[in-house]
Amino acid sequence: MTHSNATYNYNNDWIFIEGSYTSVPEDKLSASQNVTLPHNAVDLPYNYFDETCYQKPFTYQKVIHWEQSFENKQVWIQFDGAMANSHVYLNGTLICEHKDGYTPFEVNITPYLKEKDGVLTVIIDGSENPNIPPFGGQIDYLTYAGIYRHVWLKTKDEIRLKNIRAIPTHILADDAQGQQTTSKTAQLEITAFIESVDNAHSESKTPVTLIATLKDKNNVIVSSKTVTITLEQNVSQTESTFVIDDLNLIELWDVNNPVLYTLDVSIANQTSQDVFTHKIGFRQVKFTENGFLLNGRKLKIRGINRHQSYPYVGYAMGDHAQRMDADLVKKELKFNLVRTSHYPQAKSFLERCDELGLLVFEEIPGWQHIGDEAWQAVTIDSVKRMIERDWNHASIILWGVRINESPDNRSFYEKTNAMAKSLDISRQTGGVRCIPNSELLEDVYTMNDFVLNGGELALRTQQVVTGLDRKVPYMVTEFNGHMFPTKRFDPELHQVEHVTRHLRVMNAYYADESISGGIGWCLFDYNTHKDFGAGDRICYHGITDMFRIPKFAAYAYKSQCEPEEEIVLQPVTVWARGERPECLVLPTMILTNLDKVEFQVGDHTIKTVYPSNNRYPNLPHPPMIVDDSIISAEEFGLWGMKWSSVTMRGYLNGQCVKTVHMPENPVASHLTIASDYDSLPVKQRAQTRVIVNAFDQADNILWFIDDFITIDVQGDAKVIGPTQLILKGGAVGFWLEAGNTPGPVSIKVTSNRFDAVTLSITLTEE
Repeated sequence: MTHSNATYNYNNDWIFIEGSYTSVPEDKLSASQNVTLPHNAVDLPYNYFDETCYQKPFTYQKVIHWEQSFENKQVWIQFDGAMANSHVYLNGTLICEHKDGYTPFEVNITPYLKEKDGVLTVIIDGSENPNIPPFGGQIDYLTYAGIYRHVWLKTKDEIRLKNIRAIPTHILADDAQGQQTTSKTAQLEITAFIESVDNAHSESKTPVTLIATLKDKNNVIVSSKTVTITLEQNVSQTESTFVIDDLNLIELWDVNNPVLYTLDVSIANQTSQDVFTHKIGFRQVKFTENGFLLNGRKLKIRGINRHQSYPYVGYAMGDHAQRMDADLVKKELKFNLVRTSHYPQAKSFLERCDELGLLVFEEIPGWQHIGDEAWQAVTIDSVKRMIERDWNHASIILWGVRINESPDNRSFYEKTNAMAKSLDISRQTGGVRCIPNSELLEDVYTMNDFVLNGGELALRTQQVVTGLDRKVPYMVTEFNGHMFPTKRFDPELHQVEHVTRHLRVMNAYYADESISGGIGWCLFDYNTHKDFGAGDRICYHGITDMFRIPKFAAYAYKSQCEPEEEIVLQPVTVWARGERPECLVLPTMILTNLDKVEFQVGDHTIKTVYPSNNRYPNLPHPPMIVDDSIISAEEFGLWGMKWSSVTMRGYLNGQCVKTVHMPENPVASHLTIASDYDSLPVKQRAQTRVIVNAFDQADNILWFIDDFITIDVQGDAKVIGPTQLILKGGAVGFWLEAGNTPGPVSIKVTSNRFDAVTLSITLTEE
């Protein structure tokens, strides 16, 4: 390895062992494992386990091989995320402690390096330490121990750019007709945070040159700025703010057109140089008492909450899997916002949100509990670390600076808000609560409204919730979830109710102009503590299962996209006489964004069904309901009479654009297999999700089949978790992880009932 001013991935060749050792003794080395990061300290079964198995100390150790190129450099180690209480040692000397499992930390190891190999040791404690957020009370999710994000080695000169903050300003202006348009005076305010090891002991001032360059997607320079500043003597940290202007041709970042620019900022003098690079977008976001505005236009937020966990390996998934979750939210399920419940999430996930135009509400770690002053100080520092890490992401529109669903605490939350405002004046703050009449210290009143329990009321008005005599910026941040847990293989009528509840809340927040939007709970089922969920350590709160396979409720949201984006025609039924109580089949709901559907049972008369505007008048695309006002019981056929197939033909602008046929006698016909990626890089712990579906003869999923499948992999890749699985709700998933050798990989799935199916992917050097 040749070192210059650079950052190198430091994920490989770690020794891992259970227990706490500042230096792993010789007699313990035989019990250790050689691991690659991201790493989960204890892999868990899918369900029914004891989560205390990882709530203890673990040790990671790596040899830092001395190189001559370290000479005259500052050498840093950066940890992107380690759960939860981390102590870092070099050659047995404690050099750093970090009390947050979700934000990055770094340590300058230069003073501890000698001209020989050194031993870097990280002891992480997976116990739920009450002195560290989110712990101290009970939490409805797991916090898997391990160094579960990347580690980096950085070599720098004695003057470095520790961070850059880039804030677009003057983005919009009023035209002659009073409409807002892109301003011809758009600017980019840049603050460089400069760290100087030498200058802390210097007896003279140090001049340095800063050059900022903005490039478009074609790598063409849009604008640049050069400034010269002087670093004061005996000062190790310096901030310098300057502006790039002449940006009148800037294209705005938007949910439908996520234009990104590359910002390069370099610093140099005769002895030092450094560069900082980040993708940025130009947009203006604002929550108002009359809704949310993106670039001056009103946009109703249709969002979903996301945990960052995966089956078996918890948090320890690589960048490919993280990015694919963002694709699932935006491209597959058609949401325009994701909330990072309840902690900062992976940089690769946020970068993909930037690229996709997926809005983000990011919040600090915590769940209901507020600890003592020391605990609160850690949280305030978490606000700082979260914002400093992520303030350049165009996708992030709101900072969550309150512990999720916690009680009011004025002195504490004045400090978290003040911290956010001191760091970033371009974004508003929110604080998620579940109690009405809560004191509003943030810019946006963000509320988990779980009022819908099957009764008439879907959402409360903001006036009822806030208790204020005025309208304020307001957003619903959770609903449904624990109020109606649903499995993919639950009975049809249960799933119909699940869909209905999501539709009702959506309809309610679309109806109220003063509600900026709603964020459903939640994206997928997730592992939890014994105190929550279905007793099997799973909360079945998702609109997809843990493998991200959709439940019917997922189509309640997907069907709200415009047909130009994707045509949706999803009946909420398994189409079987006897699945529902009393063997009833009607009413049958169809989730679709089309103009009308022709519904034909057997060879009976075709019935035309239209959107149910009377029940869901505010949705962009209401569902269609087939009930006894459309088809009579006599015509449909009573219990004991012949059961017939059904055909649904969806129409858009007078043309039939999609057909769904559900046979009267579905039989197990075939398996399918598909992967999120067709290639993966080696040596990166890169993963792809693989989904296996069981279909009938008309390509409808067999919702209640529970066949056993076996996975066989040929090539340098492995299945995460077991290689023998049971279909759940007619489907099952797993993640495949690339190894170290490029080449083809074949994945074969076999079962007793179906013909085998095979999928091929390619492993590449990059």
